[in-house]
Amino acid sequence: MKTQYPMKKVIDDEGNLIDSSYKDKIDEQLVRDFYYHMTRIRTFDRKAISLQRQGRLGTYAPFEGQEASQVGSALSLGADDWVFPTYRDHGATLTYGADMIRTYLYWNGRVEGCVPPEGKKIFPPAVPIATQIPQAAGAAWAEKRKGTNNAAIAFFGDGATSEGDFHEGLNFASIFKAPVVFFNQNNGYAISVPIEKQMNSETIAQKSVAYGIPGVRIDGNDCFAVYFETKKAFDYARSGNGPTLIEAVTWRTGAHTTADDPSKYRPEDQGKDVVDPLLRLERFMKNYGCWDEAWVADIQEQLKEEVEAAVEAMEKFPKANVEDLFDHVFAELPAQLADQKESYLAHLRGE
Repeated sequence: MKTQYPMKKVIDDEGNLIDSSYKDKIDEQLVRDFYYHMTRIRTFDRKAISLQRQGRLGTYAPFEGQEASQVGSALSLGADDWVFPTYRDHGATLTYGADMIRTYLYWNGRVEGCVPPEGKKIFPPAVPIATQIPQAAGAAWAEKRKGTNNAAIAFFGDGATSEGDFHEGLNFASIFKAPVVFFNQNNGYAISVPIEKQMNSETIAQKSVAYGIPGVRIDGNDCFAVYFETKKAFDYARSGNGPTLIEAVTWRTGAHTTADDPSKYRPEDQGKDVVDPLLRLERFMKNYGCWDEAWVADIQEQLKEEVEAAVEAMEKFPKANVEDLFDHVFAELPAQLADQKESYLAHLRGE
């Protein structure tokens, strides 16, 4: 199946353009947008890990290594499209316009972190695996029924393809030709389970066959391949043709979360041959005359200041209200949860 679903690339590991059909589609502004956003979310990500290690942030899911997948896909979205992220896609949501302060607040247990900026259709991050996939299909179908030109994207990892929600979402979207892009970031592991132990398929892209929709396999560390293929999928969806399944093959350099130890299940040398997506972009910029040392230094300083300001603002908020765990879910709290709530509040009061 890998021969039927070859991995699409635009640049190679050394930053050379290997698909000349994209030569006239890549301008300096696009390249700079990629560099800016990929550097921005990496700066955010590394700071979040540091904060968690210092006890200033809750358990955190890092995404370093997946910046090209998240930025490339997010930049292909339209202003009124829907985004359905997982707990690891805050790089994509930040690129799409999510507020950085609120994103840090999410990882500090505050409900404000789930509230998108005015006018942005960003769903709260899905922690249960794959639940966002049928939700994205439903939102896309609603846009189609309303007669808009808006679409949706559902982000998910390789482990989500083992869940029923994945199949239900793809089946529903294919039947009703919902304008949705199913964007899989295949980083090879569902927490500690390698992909070869969770499916017998050679690729995730081939799962599209069962639903009669296009399936595309791309180099998820090539920001150009991600951007252009996702744009194609959105154009296809907006034309009334329905969904596309994209498999972006990438690599998560760090742990599943800050509570995880990947050395327990990943071989020490695994992933050493994967070229960092930001390094690949830097090489491309230098190869094709887009690299500007002064501009890069200025951007890096701006982003460092933005992140530090966001952290300072986040830490001015009071601690999260434990009652938020119970409130705003049921119109009338069930007796069992009411007892749990009262018991915990009594504990906090020292009773």
